[in-house]
Amino acid sequence: MSDAVYQKLLRCYDCVSGRIQTRPEIGIVLGSGLGTFAQEVQIQEEISYSEIEGFPVSTVPGHSGKYLFGTLAGHSVALMQGRVHYYEGYDITDVVLPVRLLGMLGVKTMILTNAAGGINPNFQPGILMMITDHITSLIPSPLRGKNIDALGVRFPDMSSVYSKEVQGVIRTAAVRAGVSLREGVYIQHPGPNFETPAEIRAYRMMGADAVGMSTACEAMALNHMGVRVGGISCITNLAAGMNKTPLTHEEVYETAKRVEDDFKRLVTETVREMI
Repeated sequence: MSDAVYQKLLRCYDCVSGRIQTRPEIGIVLGSGLGTFAQEVQIQEEISYSEIEGFPVSTVPGHSGKYLFGTLAGHSVALMQGRVHYYEGYDITDVVLPVRLLGMLGVKTMILTNAAGGINPNFQPGILMMITDHITSLIPSPLRGKNIDALGVRFPDMSSVYSKEVQGVIRTAAVRAGVSLREGVYIQHPGPNFETPAEIRAYRMMGADAVGMSTACEAMALNHMGVRVGGISCITNLAAGMNKTPLTHEEVYETAKRVEDDFKRLVTETVREMI
């Protein structure tokens, strides 16, 4: 199985690397409602996921589904405008294929972003949270099966999935951008259904501050490859049971839209400060 996974990754690499001149240093995954950040980048090349043979294509509204290559704040960057999710029916190795591909293309630092529900009772919709750690016990590991030695070791350490160095850069960037930033632990829920109130109570007891349906599996795969990872969640709603309003996907996009200026400033400054 792992041989097939790696061969598929190599085919995607051959397809993309042959079409771009850019060699990105920094990768940015744009989560739900955050795709307009691409307007901040001087785009040089663009490839739709559907143009890459065997590549997983997002089925979620609002996820454009393409790679964008260009420059931002003096750095060569690659953007994923939209991602695929485990709940869309893809194998977990397909879910992490897009970020693995960026690592193979030369990305050394990846900034993963998402829209998330707030579990921490001190959080309110519209805040930005830097991810300091995550919980992935609810989803399969993307490293399951025979190890792909070309990517990393069999038993990778996960003590610092989110690079301490990158966390320091994000903190500095928040100050320089004038953006209020919280910090916390993110838990990946399988989806596509939102969580139940009982699940949220359990997640809070596990130590989670925010919940979403992506990101953590990507961070695990990137850490396995030796790519530095930073994570930023836009808290778009309070999690189930924390208010009386039913959760909707529309609320996620409305809140993300409201804080997009703060998000753009934070990510741009993070890239500018990156070494």
